Amino acid sequence: MNRLRVTSGPVLALTAAWLATRGLMLWLLVQGGARLLGKGSVTREVWRLYAHWYGLLSHGSFPVDDTTWQYPPGAGPVLLAPGLLPDLVPGLTYFEAFVALTLATDALITAVLAGAGTRPGRSLRGAALWTGGLPLLLHLPLARYDVQVTALAVISLLTLRRFPRAGGAFGALGALVKVWPALVLLGTPRGRATRTAWTWAMAAGGASLALLAVSFNNPFTFLRQQGGRGVQIESLGGTALNLARHAGWSGRAHYQYGAIELVGPHVEAVAALSLALTAAAFGLLVLWRARARHWSPATPYDAALAAVLLFTVTSRVISPQYLVWLLGLAAVCLTSRHTSQRPVALLVLAASALSSVVFPMYYAEVVAGTWTGCLLTLARNGLLTAAAVLSFVRLWRAARPPSGKTAPTTQPRPDSDRLPERVLSIS
Repeated sequence: MNRLRVTSGPVLALTAAWLATRGLMLWLLVQGGARLLGKGSVTREVWRLYAHWYGLLSHGSFPVDDTTWQYPPGAGPVLLAPGLLPDLVPGLTYFEAFVALTLATDALITAVLAGAGTRPGRSLRGAALWTGGLPLLLHLPLARYDVQVTALAVISLLTLRRFPRAGGAFGALGALVKVWPALVLLGTPRGRATRTAWTWAMAAGGASLALLAVSFNNPFTFLRQQGGRGVQIESLGGTALNLARHAGWSGRAHYQYGAIELVGPHVEAVAALSLALTAAAFGLLVLWRARARHWSPATPYDAALAAVLLFTVTSRVISPQYLVWLLGLAAVCLTSRHTSQRPVALLVLAASALSSVVFPMYYAEVVAGTWTGCLLTLARNGLLTAAAVLSFVRLWRAARPPSGKTAPTTQPRPDSDRLPERVLSIS
């Protein structure tokens, strides 16, 4: 009863904040035709591209020879799901159904984070970060399916400790939708927990992939389109090339593969460098995994955030919706009082706010390569790079035992992070 009184107030405040902020996001969605909101470019992906793909998927085939289709086959069911709502609520358009499902998934993430945060020894800061952080991206999260992907990653992480089988399965399902959730299994403690989670991930992923392969035609066409991508203008490499335009570089911005990319001399070299940096980032994560000696209850969360940050900043593409992933993972970290990632979460919040200035508010400046556009992307990417470096450094240090001590290589027992009731009551 005492614990209920302690948590009910913050949970009610969190609920009110969610309703207010999501109402604001919906209002921005309605006003999306305004110049500073992108003149409709944010919502166009749903009512034009997603709806087109829905038509193909509903006839049993993934898009063929469509350079904008670059997603694993698990994305198919996600894009088909809005088509079920008009049967339940007649009159809904595909766009309206998509937004409704995205909001419902957003509410689910908030509820899961709040549920985790109200357990003894945990914190509601994660739910608060998600609730207050997502609106920093304006209405963009409602017009992309990254909220759905993030939900799978969040649930995977928050179930890994008590239910490693379910955690592994959710991670695999997320990877089938957008690949990156596979990284959430990186920080599972050595031993039985890792074997269980990874085995169930492979089993669930293999079974789901087989089911999709027999249910749809052309499930692997995305590999060809993904491999052909160049350097998106918002990536680190794209920022460097955009700045080089002021020093006489003869390249230009061009729409291809569903994004604004830079074409011209040395672009292939920059793309190759990005891939090399991604490989180096993977090597660093493997090295951390091999040398880590201390696992706290927050280590799987912290490792997931560090890994996705490293892969984001070394990518040839840094789309604005990537910040949805990072906000979700940072929120999971903050549910634990053991996390090493609190300053990283602040950098992710700052990068999210600045990302909305880059797109959609001043995206025309970015595409034109003006000094304003270049400096905005440089600042946003600088924040993300700083967050990635800081995240990995803090993850590395947290995984080393205190000097002169030998730390266990597994997590403490589930109740070992329980705090005294008096401490909980003032948190």
